[in-house]
Amino acid sequence: MGRGNMGSELSADSQLDRDVCKLVHQFAQTLDIRVRRVAEELGLTSTQVVALRELSEPITARELATRMSCEASNATFVLDRLEQQGLIERRPHPTDRRAKQIVLTPSGRRSRTTVLKNLNSRSPLTPLTDAQQKTLRNLLRALVAER
Repeated sequence: MGRGNMGSELSADSQLDRDVCKLVHQFAQTLDIRVRRVAEELGLTSTQVVALRELSEPITARELATRMSCEASNATFVLDRLEQQGLIERRPHPTDRRAKQIVLTPSGRRSRTTVLKNLNSRSPLTPLTDAQQKTLRNLLRALVAER
């Protein structure tokens, strides 16, 4: 049954679309709640938890904003707070004089390790097998790539 079918099949497609959208929204809420709980336990904001999760290597603030799906100004605000807490440093970019790289401090690396451990220990993906998780990731990538 494809999207181009008429009649009752159109309503079945419409119901399937609504079901998928609702489930994706519910799952996104589940992820958000998990991030908020970890943040609360660690005395961070949820956006700081997301930033620490995404700082796997030295990157620019613009790259971080892309990874966090937010505006660069929002990422800069979060980075200012992380810098005040001694969790990151801004260093000159090795190849772009205009840019700064965001680098975790030793304390920031410890905090990131704790964030990742806490996020992974209660992952809503644990009921899925590794193969199912990879399939889900690939399906979501395909959907996001269509934007």
